Amino acid sequence: MIITIANQKGGVGKTTTAINLAAALAHKGIETLLVDLDPQANTTLSFVDPHDIQRSMFDVLVDGVPMAEMIVPTGLDHLSLAPSRIALAKVEAALIGQFDAHFRLKDRLAEVTPRYEYIVIDTPPTLGLITVNAMVAASHLLIPIQSSFFALEGTDDLLETMHKIKARANPDLQLLGVVVTLHDRRTVLARDIMQQIANVFGDKVFATIVTRSVRLEESPAYRVSIFEHAPESSGAVEYYALCEEVIARV
Repeated sequence: MIITIANQKGGVGKTTTAINLAAALAHKGIETLLVDLDPQANTTLSFVDPHDIQRSMFDVLVDGVPMAEMIVPTGLDHLSLAPSRIALAKVEAALIGQFDAHFRLKDRLAEVTPRYEYIVIDTPPTLGLITVNAMVAASHLLIPIQSSFFALEGTDDLLETMHKIKARANPDLQLLGVVVTLHDRRTVLARDIMQQIANVFGDKVFATIVTRSVRLEESPAYRVSIFEHAPESSGAVEYYALCEEVIARV
């Protein structure tokens, strides 16, 4: 299964969800590849020292470097990483006019797909060529939505993009679900937002809600997932529960 995690809004927990969903799968003994397609490279920096990265997804998408040559270990059993660097921000300019621009990731992933049961893709907060590549390559789309006043802003554009890709480039793409993140159970507003999200997405909303957590914010600084940093924390419990739901849905 290839799961793309996308939302063009920034700060909604895409990277946190990508890291900890992939780590939860690995903790279950499932061979997993985490692909960092965000030029900010926060997923990459959460596992490895940037000075150790010689090649990145830019080289794969633009220069055709085989995926197998740049995948690196994360230090966590069963979890490998396809890293990003800031150079990835130049991908759109580099691929403009290329007839296969939207299919680069799909073609490169096909080289390593047999090695992994799950591939989890983190994307930038845009609906540009990188995110489109991720959706063309995916079997499933997972949308994190922050529990805030502007939670649903832009989701129409994201879903429209998904439907266009499904209509032509990737008929097999499915909406896996919506996960509510950064939720504060103490506020009436957060509960109202939850109801709005449920009204729009119905049974596609995961039962698991990811609450605000200092431990989740801390773990990248130690280059580990929440399961190594604070295994008893609410964040660890919630992301493990989300992992279970994802497995049940696919």
